[in-house]
Amino acid sequence: MNLSTFLDHWSIAENPFRAEEARHDSVFARLGSHTTAHPDFEKILGDPARPSTAIVFGEKGSGKTAIRLQIAERVRAHNESVQSGRVLLVAYDDLNPFLDRLAERAGLMPSDATPGELLSVLEGIRLVDHIDGILHAGITPFVDALIAQNSRELHQRARAAPISARRDLYLLAALYDLSGDTRLRMKALRKRLKVRRNTVALWWRVACLFGWILPAAVAYAHLKWTPDPLPAKAVWYAYGVAVALWAVPLFKWAFWDRWRSSRLGRRLARQLRSVPRGAEELAAALEMLHPRDRDRTVLPFSDSDDTRYALLAKFRHAMAGMGVSGVMVLMDRLDEPTLISGDPARMRAVVWPMFNNKFLQQEGIGFKMLLPIELRHELFRERAGFFQEARLDKQNMIERLAWTGATLYDLCNARLNACRAADAPAMSLADLFDDEVSRADIVDALDQMRQPRDAFKLLYQCMLEHCSNTPQEQSRWRIPRLTLDSVRRAQSERVEMFYRGVRPA
Repeated sequence: MNLSTFLDHWSIAENPFRAEEARHDSVFARLGSHTTAHPDFEKILGDPARPSTAIVFGEKGSGKTAIRLQIAERVRAHNESVQSGRVLLVAYDDLNPFLDRLAERAGLMPSDATPGELLSVLEGIRLVDHIDGILHAGITPFVDALIAQNSRELHQRARAAPISARRDLYLLAALYDLSGDTRLRMKALRKRLKVRRNTVALWWRVACLFGWILPAAVAYAHLKWTPDPLPAKAVWYAYGVAVALWAVPLFKWAFWDRWRSSRLGRRLARQLRSVPRGAEELAAALEMLHPRDRDRTVLPFSDSDDTRYALLAKFRHAMAGMGVSGVMVLMDRLDEPTLISGDPARMRAVVWPMFNNKFLQQEGIGFKMLLPIELRHELFRERAGFFQEARLDKQNMIERLAWTGATLYDLCNARLNACRAADAPAMSLADLFDDEVSRADIVDALDQMRQPRDAFKLLYQCMLEHCSNTPQEQSRWRIPRLTLDSVRRAQSERVEMFYRGVRPA
């Protein structure tokens, strides 16, 4: 019997247990935040209006990415239901560009580097690098939305924001916006924010471009308006004064300001290692700021944490002015970047700088860190001093995303009914099995799978085995106990071997 024939008999339009990755799961996309969530989901999410930190450890397939997508959906629904007090979602889940930039700054080619060299680069990651990366991930899409033509509501909020918030956002964009078209983006953003341009530099430029008129006027007056020849000393004195008056703005604009901006850009580029902007782009962006807006006390010239916390404070102030009361940073897929490739020591080197209580407990910023279970094992090897600094007891830590058989049964039931035809009545997962298979048997089999991905594999394999062993003309539509037991044994063995590290998932 064909699997599609089996599904058609039960009025199931799409196989509910085929997908293994939440990002590419059409059934999960339809269910969204209405699907059965993990029992700890509400603790992980917290109150969207008051973002808080949560640190979660889970195996592959335990639903970390699904939780991230559900958090994003709940935040979107929260933002639609309120006029003020919105939450900005910062996706910090694609670390490939972040790590590649750090390797490039270290002069390392990842394809030619040894494992020891890669680990050495990752162990050099600082907390300030993560803060810079988060600010870049938060500022860039916000600037994109501001300079877009169709964001009328955001444009109105920007115009109504206090001038101090608009200046802070303009400064942050100069430091952390994306690379390329720097001057065009800064000019478009300045028009949206209605902030002052660098009029001081503009007047010096005007004086430089039109300063030649003064020596030209002296020459014209000397040739045309003096009936009697003047003393040579007086003529040269007049020419000298005119050229000197032109040379001052010429020197300041064409040399001094350019040299100072270039030096400033190089100093910033050395510290902003995780930001995709070189020294020239940083210099060009800062040149467009009014001198009073270039607060040197908050520019990141060093690796001081205090400077980055000041920039985070400006970020919160700028967002508050735009009607955003909180920021939620989502961190996921830590084991996927090319430079990490699932290695626990490399993941540890990347994440450990973020385990800082001052960083994780900032007012108005919540970090949702969905981490692989391997880091839990690394965490429990740390000494007491590490836990004293990280204060994980205050971070809503979930040591393991554990699923019970009953919870997995409800989840699979929800997916099954989501895939049925619109006019078909609701059914139970137990309806797919023979009468000799009780609901408790199915719950027990799912309990041995431990997590959603393996539960889906179990049910998918049950249907496949049943169809493969049933002739088309026999048309036996319910899965017998023998099939469930044989598939359960095989899948349980696979799961156990995976947890012992002797086979892939």
